[in-house]
Amino acid sequence: MTEFLIYSKQTFIENAFVEATLHIKDGKIQNVNNGYQKLSNLPFFDYGNLVVIPGIIDAHVHINEPGREDWEGFYTATKAAAMGGVTTLIEMPLNASPVTTTVEAFKLKQNAATNKLHVNCGFYGGTIPSNTNDIEGLIKEGVFGIKGFLTHSGIDEFPNITQKDLEAIAPILKKYDVPLLLHCELSDEDVPEVENPKSYIEYLHSRPQHWETNAIELAIAIQKKFDIKVHIVHLSASKGIELINKAKKETDKLTVETCPQYLFFNAEAIPDASPIFKCAPPIREKANNDKLWSFLQSDGFNFLASDHSPAPPARKQLESGDFFKAWGGISGLQFTLPVLYTECKKRGVKLEKLIPLLTENPAKFLGLENQKGLLKKGFDADITVLDKNEKFKLTETIIEHKHKATPYLNENLNGLVKHVFVNGIQVVNNSKMHKEQQGKLLFNTLNNPF
Repeated sequence: MTEFLIYSKQTFIENAFVEATLHIKDGKIQNVNNGYQKLSNLPFFDYGNLVVIPGIIDAHVHINEPGREDWEGFYTATKAAAMGGVTTLIEMPLNASPVTTTVEAFKLKQNAATNKLHVNCGFYGGTIPSNTNDIEGLIKEGVFGIKGFLTHSGIDEFPNITQKDLEAIAPILKKYDVPLLLHCELSDEDVPEVENPKSYIEYLHSRPQHWETNAIELAIAIQKKFDIKVHIVHLSASKGIELINKAKKETDKLTVETCPQYLFFNAEAIPDASPIFKCAPPIREKANNDKLWSFLQSDGFNFLASDHSPAPPARKQLESGDFFKAWGGISGLQFTLPVLYTECKKRGVKLEKLIPLLTENPAKFLGLENQKGLLKKGFDADITVLDKNEKFKLTETIIEHKHKATPYLNENLNGLVKHVFVNGIQVVNNSKMHKEQQGKLLFNTLNNPF
């Protein structure tokens, strides 16, 4: 079925819910018709009061294949994505092995993804101290940005970069107008000594806000000096907001994201000996996270992303409860939409505010704004259908990630993804996988002058 119609009384068009019928043909939105519009002989999906939105674009995902498929892998990750209404994701250069810091490694990753993609997938390249000469090649091959860590990444194959390293690659990034994505923590010794490694508060204090703000100052300085696009991933420190606001008044090339875990959980409610909640930077106190919500409501965040970073239960130290030995990463790719919508409802934030942060805005960041992120004529038919009134308990039986361990387990959430279309093909039907392997590899070709 390559041509059909989708109708809903709540279709998200131009930042509002309207009654409309989408005409889909050959993987594209052929037309957007006002109201209820049947066309002779065409299959007609009548979704009534269900919410029809553009497919979610998750611009920050760790899939870990090749080399660490026991952590996740393309097949399970993209199945989880599809079930969560994510139709496009961009995969990080770690924690695959080899890490994506050379063209050769990038091609290995593409091969690893072949015949495993249930949603569309693009990639970032990585910057480490030894690969300055590889950056241009990665850009020419079509990565969507270059990612670096300002502190230890957690794996030795992906060491952190310094200001000197950033200054070496900045002219290349400027030439191709490709964003630099930075994990903004600058570690120092100005932290308390650890007495109880099972204490969440001790883990929180081991990665203080000033680690983030010092790194953000460096990121802003690099952006200003070289006039390049710089993106701050997973902001958790509210003390960084003032720095970011000030810089954004001077440039539109500084962008920032945060993640569901920083908006949904609070440090005060995290039990000791529960490293399933460990991520870096850490989930902070409620007062801090309330400020992140205020920043979101004032349009401070450019977009939201999952930072899905799973690991086997042993690596998460679920038995020992040791926060300092555990892998730092949250498994949540499948549940970004209901998690955020649930918290939005609690805070009186409208769904209309949330949707662009998951669709239109990441599309703009990735240079895909002319083909994805909107329900608009000529755009890719990547579409998510949500029952915003249906509540569900997140149990292991519905988790499609390779590992069931997630801090969201047993949470009661609002908003169930019912149907998902990827490239005009229905991949999820009534919250069950319907058709597999309909995703495509995506490459950034817009900024290549050759």
